[in-house]
Amino acid sequence: MEGMNPDQSLDFRGNQPLALATHARVSFENSKQVATMPFLHGFRRIIFEYQPLVDAILGSLGIQDPDRQDSLESPRYLANDGSRVLVLNELLEREAHSPFYQEGVSYSLLKMAELGLTHAADILLQNGANLNFEDPVTYYTALHIAVLRNQSDMVELLVHHGADINRRDRIHESSPLDLASEEPERLPCLQRLLDLGADVNAADKHGKTALLHALASSDGVQIHNTENIRLLLEGGANVKATTKDGDTVFTCIIFLLGETVGGDKEEARMINRFCFGVTQLLLAHGADPSECPPHESLTNICLKNFKLHFPLLRFLLESGVPYNCSLHGPSCWSGFHIIFERLCSHPGCPEDDSHSELLQKAEAALELMVASSQRIQLPSNFEVNPKGCLAEKIKALYSSLKQLEYCPPPLKHLCRVYIRQQLRPWPVDVKVKALPLPDRLKWYLLIEHSGSNDDDV
Repeated sequence: MEGMNPDQSLDFRGNQPLALATHARVSFENSKQVATMPFLHGFRRIIFEYQPLVDAILGSLGIQDPDRQDSLESPRYLANDGSRVLVLNELLEREAHSPFYQEGVSYSLLKMAELGLTHAADILLQNGANLNFEDPVTYYTALHIAVLRNQSDMVELLVHHGADINRRDRIHESSPLDLASEEPERLPCLQRLLDLGADVNAADKHGKTALLHALASSDGVQIHNTENIRLLLEGGANVKATTKDGDTVFTCIIFLLGETVGGDKEEARMINRFCFGVTQLLLAHGADPSECPPHESLTNICLKNFKLHFPLLRFLLESGVPYNCSLHGPSCWSGFHIIFERLCSHPGCPEDDSHSELLQKAEAALELMVASSQRIQLPSNFEVNPKGCLAEKIKALYSSLKQLEYCPPPLKHLCRVYIRQQLRPWPVDVKVKALPLPDRLKWYLLIEHSGSNDDDV
């Protein structure tokens, strides 16, 4: 450029001359001269000792405030990429033998990881930056920081340079995959980590895997980690993972369903949709919602609250989920016993219309259980003692069940069970209606329930 000093280069915006190398060198030297503050202790003193070099490295790249800076791949940066890289290389070569050099370039690598400046990070790594260097405050490495900032290209660069893809931080014991699983915005990093070979079933000291992190971080309203959960499951995540405290893949869903009771109706609908979608994913990958203990069994919880969670209960039963404890059978807990226990404990009265809806949903739930097995399983010594205005109807339901238990199942029942099993998974009734059968036969195969509302799922 005419009239420009040969030692000068264009500034960050490319419209005014600036002596980058001279500026970086002078700033660094001036900073070293004032680096005497004996009252600083701990990590503050540690950072202070190599902060001048960090400032010089950032200054050579035209970065003054990392939190407001554009990425290296921005058009404005690429216009002067060559000149800034030259200045950075000259700075690193000149200061290679200075005190705290490795600490300075390693701490600068954390800044590059935060901003996603892959080219600059590559240069720092070639000039001695330590991949295992930890932030003195958070104890995160560059890989952890890249994941937190959703810098997927940086993640790949660091792994290819030898970063431990499964390394856990010293405070929370979180791996990069754990951090990527906790926010839907980090989905690109999650995918990249899985592609690069991260251990999808690695657990921390509490037994918590990335899948359990993704579930525990979801609230169903603002944070929906459904796609993160899908990726982890498709990547081989173990649906039987359990923490040392006994938390399973259904613990979060059970907790969120409890949050819908008495809460905001719109938020309850959002939570129900999230729980329904995640349950579908878990069941598709072999999760068993009917395992003990009862308080960790999603099927048990939905049976106890069948009036509130009927759509989810219907999905579970139409998907072939056991309505008894899948480990110990009806002697542990039984869906039939739970339904009748709820019916008998309901304080229904002639003036109360709520018992009508309760009875409708109870009948539908019982019919779903009957239609899912060739022979029903009732717990031993199963008796009911209903009282109030619902007593006669409850006794009639109970008598019909006992008759099914003691009598050989009729052929039409066996056919109904077989056809519905062949139409799984949910929604079975929608598939029944599409069958080329007479309406009377469809009516027998269907389990209609006018009171159920599947709009929330």
